[in-house]
Amino acid sequence: MNAFVPPYPPRPAQSLPVLELLRRSRRNLLTIFHDRAFEQQLMSIQVLSRRVFICNSPDTVRHALVTGNASFERKSPQMRHALKPLLGDGLFISDGETWRTRRKIVAPIVHGSRMPDFAPIMVEAALELRDRWAANADGSEVDVLSEMAHLTAEIICRTIFGRALGAAAAHEIIDGFRDYQRVVGQLDLFSFLGLPEWFPRLQAPAIRRSVRRIGATLEGIIAAYRARVAADEASVMGMLLDATDETGAKLPVEALRNEAATIFLAGHETTANCLAWTWYMLSQAPEVEAKLQAALDAELAGRAPAQADVPRLVYTRAVIEEALRLYPPVPLLVREAGQEERLRRQVVPAGSLVMVIPWLLHRHRGHWDQPDSFIPERFLPDAKPIDKCIYVPFGIGPRVCAGLTFGLTEAILCLATLAQSFTLRLKPGTVVEPVCRLTLRPGDALPMSVHRRARQP
Repeated sequence: MNAFVPPYPPRPAQSLPVLELLRRSRRNLLTIFHDRAFEQQLMSIQVLSRRVFICNSPDTVRHALVTGNASFERKSPQMRHALKPLLGDGLFISDGETWRTRRKIVAPIVHGSRMPDFAPIMVEAALELRDRWAANADGSEVDVLSEMAHLTAEIICRTIFGRALGAAAAHEIIDGFRDYQRVVGQLDLFSFLGLPEWFPRLQAPAIRRSVRRIGATLEGIIAAYRARVAADEASVMGMLLDATDETGAKLPVEALRNEAATIFLAGHETTANCLAWTWYMLSQAPEVEAKLQAALDAELAGRAPAQADVPRLVYTRAVIEEALRLYPPVPLLVREAGQEERLRRQVVPAGSLVMVIPWLLHRHRGHWDQPDSFIPERFLPDAKPIDKCIYVPFGIGPRVCAGLTFGLTEAILCLATLAQSFTLRLKPGTVVEPVCRLTLRPGDALPMSVHRRARQP
């Protein structure tokens, strides 16, 4: 079959001059990569006062994120300064002893073994969306990016705070996160100029308003949760409140807020974007869509999926994994070298930036057949094995996303629930272009029409 090739920005024939690279980075990071970058294995460039290395092969990725993690543990200045107002010392941007202590607390809470507690919440929220769509006239138009954002926000809020408190918080927090991402800076120019870490970074008033809005909501819910005599269900907040570090100390309120914000950002925005891209690509690839529907009909026969079904939803998982390959929610993983290191034969000075870029790695012509095409079959069990260091939508190594299983399970169950009942079609004339700010999104909106489908007997 002729596989669908979803959109990607034009690729310059040659590497860009530094000033043009910086200019484009502020608008859309995906536009800076020249065509040969999708073939090279290790690249380096001097950007003002910083040396930047790009790892684009299994061995260099493995060294940067796994075997050499002690040297490359720290996130980039850009990521730290972009997210610190919102996440504080949360797990996503912390390092050193703070990261190690928090990881030990948070990782077990969102571990795969907890999915039997969380999967029913995921399906419950997806069924509510299914019912809302079903109540609309056939062919009604929705903004799928917004719909998936609210779906995953409902799920993560109910998961963090429980059903009673979570539902009220979802809209307030999602609006705050959306506004924050719209205005946050995409380039920490000060760090490339060699200015010290303590040098103050200017923040737009809109950033401070978003931070206050999200922080006040989270702190209010934490206080309300603590005031409840007993939790009536499993929730992340209940587990965080009960968790202790190695000394037996519990997390202070600020740390609880930071970790709740981190889990929300990681568990809401990334899965929402993945599902939005999935719906778009299915609408443009009728053969893949038909295979998915047939597989769901055969396995579920119209009933709602459950956690026990996830291992059997093989094609659904393949569709999600291919969407994560083509549009990794976090398309750049950037670390700062804490000490002098080596990548292959190249010396990496302390303070250099070392990048693993899923956007490049997942579309590398030496690692993938038809790398720009939408082919879920490459992730089926009988397909050619994929090196785990060339497919890193959740990272890899000690700092792999703690919520990997949560996010993948959520995407599979939501898609399986909704795709049994509906097909979605892109609004005619809509131009879809990937835009990378903090995460990789299909622009600011994704207008699609929702159509009921009749399952084949």
